[in-house]
Amino acid sequence: MYAYIDGKLVFRCPTYVVIEAGGIGYHINISLNTYAALPEHERCKLYTWLHVKEDGHTLYGFIDEGEKRLFLHLISVSGIGPNTGRMILSSITPAEIQTAIVKGDVPLIQRIKGIGPKSAQRMILELQDKLKKEGPDSLISMPSHNTAKDEALSALVMLGFAKSTAEKALDTAIKSAAENLSVEQLIKIALKSL
Repeated sequence: MYAYIDGKLVFRCPTYVVIEAGGIGYHINISLNTYAALPEHERCKLYTWLHVKEDGHTLYGFIDEGEKRLFLHLISVSGIGPNTGRMILSSITPAEIQTAIVKGDVPLIQRIKGIGPKSAQRMILELQDKLKKEGPDSLISMPSHNTAKDEALSALVMLGFAKSTAEKALDTAIKSAAENLSVEQLIKIALKSL
């Protein structure tokens, strides 16, 4: 529902922040990773995810889009809820989590509070292929200035195509074009060859 909240950082502590935007103070739960990366100045932008339950609505905030996407992958695993996902992001860095899942490092994942051997194995089983397909560091580093090719590649990966295959199709589409293509045109041409 909320993609991000950008406003004045009114209060911060290791577990949550309050950001005032448009005259409303938003209580946003955060990980230690986000807390460590918060800017020192008053203005703050957090990417958010809203968890709706019958007894309340809870906002979770992330310092960047990559951490948010990793969190959403984590909570998609059976038995891992938002609080456990936040605990995972607070225990080790997002880069370490991604590497541990891709390499199948059960002992490292088990060291996280609240994650036992079965949960660690389930995380690896359910997320390893997804994270491998998206490529290394795809969740962690987000390009700040997306080109049409970057956006088209991102869209094709979201549609389920392997990153390397989609990249080859896009390169072929760009080489065959006489002029600069829009994101939509690139995707359409690449889909024909995939």
